[in-house]
Parts: sequence; C-alpha cells; structure tokens
Amino acid sequence: MRETQKYNVWIYRACFVLIAVSLLFFRLLPLGSVAGDWPGPDFMLCLMLAWVTQRPDHLPPALIALVVLAEDMILMRPPGLWAALVVLATEFLRARAALTRDLGFAAEWLLISLVMIAMLLAYRTVFAVAFITQPGFGFAFAQTVGSILMYPVVVWLLRVVIHLRKPLAGEVDAKGRRI
Repeated sequence: MRETQKYNVWIYRACFVLIAVSLLFFRLLPLGSVAGDWPGPDFMLCLMLAWVTQRPDHLPPALIALVVLAEDMILMRPPGLWAALVVLATEFLRARAALTRDLGFAAEWLLISLVMIAMLLAYRTVFAVAFITQPGFGFAFAQTVGSILMYPVVVWLLRVVIHLRKPLAGEVDAKGRRI
C-alpha cells in the first residue's frame, strides 16, 4: 500500500509540473495583451496555494521554489524574490494544514485571500526599499483580486479533473507520518 501511495505522490508531482509548464506556456502567448487591459489572475499562484492547502504532502518546498524560480527567469522578474515569497506562503499554509482541513471553504478562501494580499504588499515593499520601478498599485491589486476570485475555480478544477482532495483525519503519507 505504501508503494502505491509513494507512486501516487510522484504522479501528482509530475501532474503539477505539467500543469505549471502549461500555464507558463499560455502566459507567454500573445493572447489579447493590449496596453491598459485588466491584468489576468495569477493562475500559477492559485494552483500552488490550492494544491498545498488540499494536499500539503504532494508538493515539497524545493519543487515549488524550482517552478517559481523558472517562472521568474522566463518572465524576467527579479530572480528569487517572488519564489521566496511563494515558498514562505506555502510553508505558512502547510503549517496550518490541520486547521484548514477542519475549516469550511469560506474560511479557507479568506485565509488564502489574506495570504495573497500579504504577498502583494511584501513584494511591493521590497521593490520600494530597493528603489526598483514597479507597475502601478492598482494594476497589481487588480491582479491579486482576480487571483482571489479565481481561487475557488482552481480548487474545483483540481478536485474534479485530477481528484485532488484534502486528506482525511488520521490519514498517513508514504512515510507513515500523519498528514
């Protein structure tokens, strides 16, 4: 049984990487990107936060850091800053996995919303301290609001398409530890 669990974890990790690469590919396509348009939600962030909230044992911090660092390099963002913030946010949520398992979805969504807003403010604060030019606050806030609104859709898709669900009380991971 444990070998099957270990195998399933690797399948989910491969699925995560495949979805992340697909999202990055579609983000690079020039689809309707006109100056002044509303920014789209950050589906990659929604995916990672939803995945860690649903199954914290499936995504190790190193995989998250690697995916976001690759995204930083490809999208020409300051390398490592957003990756560090995403890893901190996912580890914050991972530490509260038992709490979010017991909470309803509305409370989970509120927690994710607060985490996304904190990430936005931390990112912009580091930019301001380093005197780096950044897009207007309204643009970044609109993207964060869009991401917050898309979070339930991403969670629903993860549950329906790849059957990712929260662990049951007393469930153990591949190493026999309680999740």
